[in-house]
Amino acid sequence: MVIRSLRFLRVFRIFKMVHFLKEIQTLGSALIFSLRKISVFLLAVVLLVIILGSVMYLVEGGENGFDSIPSSIYWAVITITTVGYGDIVPVTILGKAIASLMMLLGYGIIAVPTGIVTVELAKSTRNANEDLNQVCPNCGYEGHKIGANYCFQCGGGFDKIRKTKKADQ
Repeated sequence: MVIRSLRFLRVFRIFKMVHFLKEIQTLGSALIFSLRKISVFLLAVVLLVIILGSVMYLVEGGENGFDSIPSSIYWAVITITTVGYGDIVPVTILGKAIASLMMLLGYGIIAVPTGIVTVELAKSTRNANEDLNQVCPNCGYEGHKIGANYCFQCGGGFDKIRKTKKADQ
């Protein structure tokens, strides 16, 4: 029983992830910077779902399962998220065409927030690496901080003349 209780200590392995803290902060800042764009995008999606759900209520009518506008909006959400339960199905040709359009829009809607976050992630990564462009004169290794005194690859020193020339450029 004591040995089994010691297995609980394996939970503390999570603390080994501390060396990923910078990457977590980079991802968090990218999500925070993209929050406004994603919010506007989601508002547009909600408006699109309300409009298309209402159009489907008018096109299909109550006799085809679209009993009310809220149930039609429910169908629109299920369709645009590509879940598709099948409890409400369009019957008319125009309704099927609108449903097909909504399904294709659903795939695009899934991809847009991913692109927004990716752009912000690339921006934050680029900004973090801007000060890492000093080149070692001995071995040619790139990626040193501007204020570095020694190369972390070969150990060679940076002379002050090159630093001032690099800073002037």
